[in-house]
Amino acid sequence: MRKSIILTILLSLVGSSYLDAKTIEVCKTCAVSSIAEGIALASKNDVVLVKEGVYAEHDIDISKPITLRGEGNSVIDAENKGYGLLLFSDSITIEKMTVTNIGNSYTKDFAAIYVSKIKYFTIQNCTLTNVFFGMLIEKSHYGVIRHNDISSDAIEESSSGNGIHLWSCSNLQVDHNELQKLRDGIYLEFVSESKIEYNLSHHNIRYGLHFMFSNDDEYHYNQFYSNGAGVAVMFSKRLAMTHNRFSENWGSASYGLLLKEIYDAEIEYNTLERNTIGINAEGATRVNYKHNYFLNNGWALKVSGACYANDFSENNFINNSFDVSYDSKVNDNKFDHNYWSTYTGYDLDKNGVGDIPFRPVKLFSYIVNRTPETILLLRSLFMELLNFSEKVSPVFTPDNLLDNHPSIKKFE
Repeated sequence: MRKSIILTILLSLVGSSYLDAKTIEVCKTCAVSSIAEGIALASKNDVVLVKEGVYAEHDIDISKPITLRGEGNSVIDAENKGYGLLLFSDSITIEKMTVTNIGNSYTKDFAAIYVSKIKYFTIQNCTLTNVFFGMLIEKSHYGVIRHNDISSDAIEESSSGNGIHLWSCSNLQVDHNELQKLRDGIYLEFVSESKIEYNLSHHNIRYGLHFMFSNDDEYHYNQFYSNGAGVAVMFSKRLAMTHNRFSENWGSASYGLLLKEIYDAEIEYNTLERNTIGINAEGATRVNYKHNYFLNNGWALKVSGACYANDFSENNFINNSFDVSYDSKVNDNKFDHNYWSTYTGYDLDKNGVGDIPFRPVKLFSYIVNRTPETILLLRSLFMELLNFSEKVSPVFTPDNLLDNHPSIKKFE
């Protein structure tokens, strides 16, 4: 009985604090004509409603739990002088704001929205243009970043920043954002237990998504296309990457997905289409690659050193120049029950499984890895003969790297 009374009192206090909240309107003809002034006048849980117009302000400090909401085309123009908004309090919501013309610097990480050491924040339905960094979020937790449009006009890596840059954060939800013409679309470092979903990241100079030292995260239903490289995953553990699309990432050192020093990951139901390299794995261990679709890539899969105990099953390998490239004679990975468009075996018992194993590593891919110029001989009869001889009697490629149950039909 006593506990219920105390709970009722607490709920009434919380409810009364929101009932006492007020809305402060900001516009050119209002009593409050600047955003900074509106925030200064606001109390805890108030709403600062910014009417349509362009507000030439920068380094706007928000150090109290309020909602900053735009109405119509509400634009903060930082005039290339520094930051747009600086968030330093828990429970801040920013929504429907446009922030543009962020300062550019080689010594400071100017951002349209800078977030530091806070919890329970929301940034949604905002447009950030001509930015250095779009959002720079550090040591913050339990935040939601969704339905934002972030863009710039980046030319060089050294003079550009990232769209959503997260450092030393946890329990974040980043979804339905579009990021383009930045250095990296999304960058994570020391970020844990977060979800990156339904984002569209394209035409960025370096990576669509780049994350390092970030464990226990999930990445689902994102699209990464026409970036310098699609996604780079480094020094991370316990990841789930499913239903993503990596496409049109071309270049001499480009790929759809780079895995470096990755442990215990699930990579499933992804599409890798028209990349120089679909997946480039180096030091990736205990990774399950299942139900992925490799289509029209230069190399569907490049496996470098220190990749152990990985499982490749029920994937589709269709019309790739090279299905698998392997630079070691030792194989500790399992390839089983995949569909290979270059498989020429037969299925006499009509059980949907090829009667003879398929060897996915061709001698020519081994040669090209060591002498890239030989790629000119890709379609030559001589190379076809070399590939055939290696298939019959493996010398340079692992003799146990076989798919013993190749699927006759591609997986839907």
